[in-house]
Amino acid sequence: ALMAEDPPESRPDGDGNAVDELAGRVLDTARAAYASRGYLGTTLKGVAAAAGVAPDVLRRYFDNREALFAAAMRLPFDPVSSINGLIAPGIDGLGERLARVTLRLLDDDDTRLQLQQLFGPDGQSLSSVRVIREFLESEVVDRVAAVLGVRDARLRVNIAMAHLVGAVAARYVLQVEPFASATEDEFVALVAPAMQKALTTPVPTRGAAAE
Repeated sequence: ALMAEDPPESRPDGDGNAVDELAGRVLDTARAAYASRGYLGTTLKGVAAAAGVAPDVLRRYFDNREALFAAAMRLPFDPVSSINGLIAPGIDGLGERLARVTLRLLDDDDTRLQLQQLFGPDGQSLSSVRVIREFLESEVVDRVAAVLGVRDARLRVNIAMAHLVGAVAARYVLQVEPFASATEDEFVALVAPAMQKALTTPVPTRGAAAE
């Protein structure tokens, strides 16, 4: 699969203009599909049909849905390999790794521009929120929950991600201090402990809480 840093637009080809046109059409079609059908509702086959491209041609550029999303959003990394790398060392330090890679992602100018365009001028597009939520649930939450391997794993990961999303909103949207001007290390120090605690602490059940 092509990585985000090596998009189809830049790949050498016998007919560079044709490749540029095809890549641009596919990625524009994918972005429109994300806006209308969400991340989970967008498939390679559907994008290929809408772009007027044979599925096997599309797969020469993108092996899977994750690779297409990375290119469409101009992510500076391949989501699958990067997320697998985050969780491979295990639960210890996972909160810090998630916080750090998220900050580096959002500090990338190209990625932030794509997200701003996706969310629209008011930053409140429901379709955009749906795309991000489905991507996080499918590619981050489910994978981390599988590593935890406990009954309440998904709840734990959702709580950890809530801490992270709140801090990200405080930094980039609301521009609340100390998040707005924090360095990478300062941001991680503010967020990672709460995330790590959420990942390693059992979530009380309703019955237990009532007792």
